[in-house]
Amino acid sequence: MFIALLSLVAVIFFFAVTALAHVYRAQQQTLADRWYSRGLNDLQQRHFDRAIVDFRTALLYSRDNYNYRLNMAEALLGLKRTDEASTYLRNLWEREPENGLVNLELARIAVQAGDTDQALRYYHNAIYATWPSDQEVRRRDVRLELINFLLNIRAGTQAQSELIGLAANLGDDPSQHTRVADLFMRADDYDHALSEYRAALKSESGNSSALAGAGEAAFRLRQYNLAERYLQQAVSANPGDSNSAEQLKIAQLIGRMDPFRRQLSDAQRDRAATEAFRTAGRRLEACSLADSSLGAQLDDLRREWAAIKSHLGSTGSRRNGSLLEPTMNLVFRIERQTNVCGPQTDADQALKLIAQLHEGSESGTATQPSN
Repeated sequence: MFIALLSLVAVIFFFAVTALAHVYRAQQQTLADRWYSRGLNDLQQRHFDRAIVDFRTALLYSRDNYNYRLNMAEALLGLKRTDEASTYLRNLWEREPENGLVNLELARIAVQAGDTDQALRYYHNAIYATWPSDQEVRRRDVRLELINFLLNIRAGTQAQSELIGLAANLGDDPSQHTRVADLFMRADDYDHALSEYRAALKSESGNSSALAGAGEAAFRLRQYNLAERYLQQAVSANPGDSNSAEQLKIAQLIGRMDPFRRQLSDAQRDRAATEAFRTAGRRLEACSLADSSLGAQLDDLRREWAAIKSHLGSTGSRRNGSLLEPTMNLVFRIERQTNVCGPQTDADQALKLIAQLHEGSESGTATQPSN
């Protein structure tokens, strides 16, 4: 009987202790959650010093809580206490190497430390990691951050690869296509930039930013006819766009002064070559007055220019196709060799671009790339 009574007391005592332990743990968790909530609020308000105290107190009651430690690291980063934050984050990474935010923060720390290899490793981990919500959006944002990092360190080829991967998964949002196109421009990938600007314009034809971008991309691709069309629309949509207006002026001059364009009549080809020739002559004269150090070099150019001018004095000779190539070759040489003589006019800039457009062609039949 006595033994049974002792057993009953032991059972009652066990359940009482268990209940008290549950109550204690519940109280601990309640206190932890309360401090954690305060920490989140302070973190959102960017009161990082207070947030650190809040999270540290929460960790006293729940020492191994993953989210508490992650937000403690965020607060430490807010105060630029990078070494302490890194310790927290590395411990968290060992527990959950697939956590997106942990990998992203470690990538950012590596960027600050100048450790490119580690930064790339953690960025790529973050792109393919698990995110608690808006997973595709978060992955896209991480890739955009990685691309900006690559562009900042002038790793253009890697940035282009990441951009191509990003562009393949874009929806119909014109702002996203324009944003990616802008990044392609920074990476000097004008073909893909033009494609993305065009994708934006399919759903928003009056988008002035996309029109200006498409015009500049086509301009850099030396597709001047196409550039002119987009730039005209860009300036119409946004008259204050001085950059597009300047490029439009140059593109129009190229169209007017390039005698090698297709489908020109003899008269049109004659007018284009004559305007180019006269523009080069004015540049030669201005350079002679501005820089006497070129001396003999300019004298030779002036003699050649005068010799051709004497042939162009006759209407019949002016339209003689055999003069077109030597005339334009001289024009191109004048523009190149007077490059050191100070600011160029828009017409001179146009002639330099026309020279680049036809560079390496064996005859005056060179044409612009198809648009």
